[in-house]
Amino acid sequence: MVEAHVLIGNTNTRKSTLLRCLSGCFNRSVRDMETVQGQKFKLYARASALQESRTTVAAFQEEVARSRCQHVLFSLWPGPHPNDPEAWPDALTYLAALRQAGWAIRHAAVLGAQPLRPQADAVLTLPSVLDQPINTSAAQLRQHLGWK
Repeated sequence: MVEAHVLIGNTNTRKSTLLRCLSGCFNRSVRDMETVQGQKFKLYARASALQESRTTVAAFQEEVARSRCQHVLFSLWPGPHPNDPEAWPDALTYLAALRQAGWAIRHAAVLGAQPLRPQADAVLTLPSVLDQPINTSAAQLRQHLGWK
């Protein structure tokens, strides 16, 4: 089962920057990670929002399967892609499709002033993400995820 950790926010809410701070990933790659309890795991991290990169749910599932990782960190826009909302839907539709495929949505972080409440084991909202230093937001996310 894939355990998903997702950052949700509009353009310019620092999704990619925070993802890079958390994982050290530039675009997409497998990273060695560790929880605060000392458990080590492999993480597949992908910086660009799936709608932005025009990645369908099925294509993303295949991409993650090729990585052979059970943990994945990625980002989504709250709304659909304006050019093709059916192919690249809103965040809640992506998450519902991944859940239906057997993925566990462990952590979600909603960045910016979004009224969105995704279904996940743990949800963090960071409405003032643009008003605080990036390292402060990254520390809050790291604590939320339980990662070193």
